[in-house]
Amino acid sequence: MKKNSIAIVITSVLIVIACLLLWNNRYLTTLRGEAYDFTVRDTASITKMFFADKSGNQVLLKRTEKGWTVNDKYNAQPVMVDNMLYTLDKLRIKMPVSLASHDNVITRMAGTNTKVEIYQIVPRINLFNKVKLFPHEKLTKVFYIGDVTQDNNGTYVLKEGADKAYIVHLHGFRGFISSRFSANPEDWRDHMIFSYDINDISSIKLEFNNQAEKGYVLNEIGHYLYEMKSLNDGSNIDFDTIRVLNLLTSFKDVRFEAFLSDIATERRDSIINSPYQERLTVVTKDGHEDVITTYTMKINADAFGIIEDDWDDDPDHKYAYIENNKELVMIQDFAFGKLLNPAEYYKKGYIAPQRKIFIEELDEIPSSTTTPW
Repeated sequence: MKKNSIAIVITSVLIVIACLLLWNNRYLTTLRGEAYDFTVRDTASITKMFFADKSGNQVLLKRTEKGWTVNDKYNAQPVMVDNMLYTLDKLRIKMPVSLASHDNVITRMAGTNTKVEIYQIVPRINLFNKVKLFPHEKLTKVFYIGDVTQDNNGTYVLKEGADKAYIVHLHGFRGFISSRFSANPEDWRDHMIFSYDINDISSIKLEFNNQAEKGYVLNEIGHYLYEMKSLNDGSNIDFDTIRVLNLLTSFKDVRFEAFLSDIATERRDSIINSPYQERLTVVTKDGHEDVITTYTMKINADAFGIIEDDWDDDPDHKYAYIENNKELVMIQDFAFGKLLNPAEYYKKGYIAPQRKIFIEELDEIPSSTTTPW
């Protein structure tokens, strides 16, 4: 009888332990499932990403054979898209929103949020994640990104149709991620102006306003053979081959600095109709033509509420009008200046003038030594 009692006790203890293990495993499985609820591990299967905010902005990122596009019209920045795919892969739930603050969080998210839709290629039949048949595109995730937590180390998120909000973060990243889910198309658009190999280019023409002697046209007349003519009188220019080859290879990756879509229409029209500085025309071998026109930019005139004509020219920036898509942008002389050298620069024997440094500028350079007196 005593042995039976001991056996019953041991059996009862084992049953209790088994129940606890099963409950704990189910609890951990639930938490693990929730932690990955907003995660897309197979980012290669993503075909489209859609973002929309309360201000009416909308962005559709779509994967194509030639890369990602923005709203079916523009090329997307590869870095931005890669960053978003990384974010979706590493996104984790940090914790549920506390009951005490849950209602306030939901109220704020109702007024300020970004809707996120993720589309993927998934199989209609998936047997144990081994046999996958009949792939098709499907809307797999829909959730809303809210604002940041008070400690700036988390972001509120709510799944569509759910009544419980969470705080999410990136695994291994300290900070918030709400700004990554931008619904502004300009945040995603590529800033590329030129992306041509030397073998893509048929001709280059550079015009200077009211200075025909500075202009030239460069034409390919054979395999790696070129002729350069002056726009002033059409005469041939005996050019430096190395400098011309450097010019041709400079079109591989040329980008503008910023969009200027926030400029008032009257101001934009005023700039475009003002006397231009340079006009650059590039024709490719397949007949495509790019025309970029530059205009003078003044230094911080608008920021100080002063008439722009009262300020000096900005030596580092210019306005640029892209003819193909009718857009006004800002360019940097650092990136674009190498394409705007005049015809004289390419002549054999030409020596570029060295910039002079005046005494006043030297006085402004701090010394690394201290005087003993």
